[in-house]
Amino acid sequence: MTQIENTTNHIRGKHLTKENRVSIEDWTRFNSTGPDDLVHVLSNRQIARLLNTSPQTINNELKRGTVRQISRQKQGDKVYEYQYFVYSAQAGQTVYERKRQNSGRRPLYEQGSCQAFINFADEHLLARYAWSPDQVVMAAHHDAQLSQTTIPCTTTLYNWIDQKRLKTRNIDLAEKISRQPKKVHSKTNEKVLGRSIEKRPIEVDERREFGHWEIDTVVGNKTKSDAVLLTLAERQTRFEVILKLGGKDAHFVDQAVETLKQRAGKDFNKLFKTITSDNGSEFSGLHEALQDVADVYFCHPYASWERGTSENQHKIIRRFIPKGKPISSMSEAQCLRIQQWMNDYPRRILDYQTPYECFVKAFQQERRSA
Repeated sequence: MTQIENTTNHIRGKHLTKENRVSIEDWTRFNSTGPDDLVHVLSNRQIARLLNTSPQTINNELKRGTVRQISRQKQGDKVYEYQYFVYSAQAGQTVYERKRQNSGRRPLYEQGSCQAFINFADEHLLARYAWSPDQVVMAAHHDAQLSQTTIPCTTTLYNWIDQKRLKTRNIDLAEKISRQPKKVHSKTNEKVLGRSIEKRPIEVDERREFGHWEIDTVVGNKTKSDAVLLTLAERQTRFEVILKLGGKDAHFVDQAVETLKQRAGKDFNKLFKTITSDNGSEFSGLHEALQDVADVYFCHPYASWERGTSENQHKIIRRFIPKGKPISSMSEAQCLRIQQWMNDYPRRILDYQTPYECFVKAFQQERRSA
């Protein structure tokens, strides 16, 4: 008896399932002499109505799943063979699964034309002073030798590194493995060196204005006799200034500030409108040294995120000066080369411009508006 009732509602527009194909096999009774001469109990339209699908879908499915069968009949000493064609749900499902495996676009990394980009990415990600994956993608778009259709987005490149599609591994990325969740400490200031960051203008927080800096120090091997680096990062342009100091005492910082004031001359108040510092003892004289020319603000303790620009800049400096390496052994020229490399490094947050380019544009605009 032919079963024409079903309890499974097929969603129109979706692919047929294995259960749907079994139902089609039950609803068909072939009596034919060839694949184009099919006669069955229910028409394509009747089956399509039962499955809530298109008659053309049923027609295509019958063509895909129709197989040739052979029956043998023995009469005396002779064996006669007869062929006929029937629809098989298993054959239809097999054809469907094979076509699904071959459907869709091949992954980009499997395309031979993408190998040039992969080699380009490995070369720059594994270099001594490596680029970030985002910087690699940006540089690839400006490389005339690479096909634009083979360049993935930044997220895809990170995924390829996770999937080991490149020679580069996560451990080769300077930032990725060092990121840790923030720890929140609630602690009030035990010492007040000057005005709190809570009083800092909102335009400084939102980086809407040029001339607002963050100041900090980079320590080498933590011995008292070792030199340190004084760093200043401009919040809007990410421009970096690096000065080598003889030590971490306050008078070394005060001397460096005086040197900056002499170098900048009459433009100092245009370049330095505010400076944000932590509560380290080396900055105890900072407010007094700059009280006539710039506003100084001090962060809360255990709140390095309040000087996020400076902290991110230090991660780049650590590529050149690992923790524990004495800074006294470094020359002024080496410090200058690090500063120049950082300021010539295109940043995504600057629309892939360099900090130096943005700094020059902002300073020229500041001079014109003065």
